[in-house]
Amino acid sequence: MSRLQRMHQAVTTRNLPCDIWLIVAAVSLAGIGWVMVSSASIGLLDNSFYYFRQHGIFLLLAVLACVFMMSVPLEVWRQNAALILLISIVLLVVVLLFGQEINGSKRWIALPGPLPNIQVSELGKVGLIFYMAMFMSRFAYDLRLRAFTLWRPIAVLALPAGLLFLAPDFGGMVVYTTCVIGMLMMSGASLVLLIGSGGVLTFGAVMMVVLEPYRLARWTSFLDPWADQFATGYQLTQALIAFGRGHVTGTGLGNSVQKLHYLPEAHTDFIFAVIAEELGMLGAIAVILLFTLLIGRAMWIGRKAEVAGHLFGAYVSYGVGFVIASQAFINMAVSSGLLPTKGLTLPLISYGGSSLLVIGMMIGLLLRVDAETRHRPRRVPTPYKSRREPRLS
Repeated sequence: MSRLQRMHQAVTTRNLPCDIWLIVAAVSLAGIGWVMVSSASIGLLDNSFYYFRQHGIFLLLAVLACVFMMSVPLEVWRQNAALILLISIVLLVVVLLFGQEINGSKRWIALPGPLPNIQVSELGKVGLIFYMAMFMSRFAYDLRLRAFTLWRPIAVLALPAGLLFLAPDFGGMVVYTTCVIGMLMMSGASLVLLIGSGGVLTFGAVMMVVLEPYRLARWTSFLDPWADQFATGYQLTQALIAFGRGHVTGTGLGNSVQKLHYLPEAHTDFIFAVIAEELGMLGAIAVILLFTLLIGRAMWIGRKAEVAGHLFGAYVSYGVGFVIASQAFINMAVSSGLLPTKGLTLPLISYGGSSLLVIGMMIGLLLRVDAETRHRPRRVPTPYKSRREPRLS
């Protein structure tokens, strides 16, 4: 047996009851997140352990959500995908009308008593993935052979994306759009039309930046943050200082200076900068590698499900992979100055109940797809064919 074959046997999950590497990546990121949220939030409140305790509660809820999604058959979600998307859209309308406005954006619904606020756009990701997976598994034949069929899911995407634009939640729009375009690409839809659609969406995004003064200010500050480092470029310059202080090995856990009221949102949107400062370049690379492993396993689970004929589960896995990939990339790129400042959490790491709950649900869905692919017999998919196609007698 060659060395390559021995390595493959050592890392393969074929004979295991579940995808252990997915669990390792998710648990590792969640553990790092709990530690870094605790470190980044020291000094924000009189009670230094407040965010440590709250994040632990959110992690427990995320684990329960993961277990729940693992226990529900995918067929249940497929049959109710349209209803779940409709509920998500209704919630997006409700948050526009009655939502709590924070930093000029209506993204949260305030719950009574000690319950935390709910960020509706996070829950909407699950509804969007379910509906698109249901559509693509049902119309797989049309998406491959009838090019303009892809306009139907794009038209559906326009409704929640438009509601996010009104919030405004530009980062959420980008994640939603990336998820749907990525799922369409994996379904075999026309690349020419996908590229054309991407061009139209890019033009629309540019126009939204140009026509809105605050977005244009963010863009110009992103290009040269040091030109106005105490106003529009403040967040980015403080994040870059954190990266510079971290060097290769970091200043040590808990020794960040930027988190001490210099870097805004250090425990949420800019937690990657605190990781780079305290754990250094090596810690930042380790986090990136863990995300690469997590996203790669999501895509691999989707590919195995597609080969086995479980199309709905395959597209659910692809959608989850694209959501996590786009959100992680945007968050880390914003923190390091590669993209303009956007308010997106780092999955499994940033503080936030809604984000952790939804990511827990997504990990549970991936494990459910993997379990059904492993334990159900291989079947040949029978994609829906358009009624306009002539049938052979």
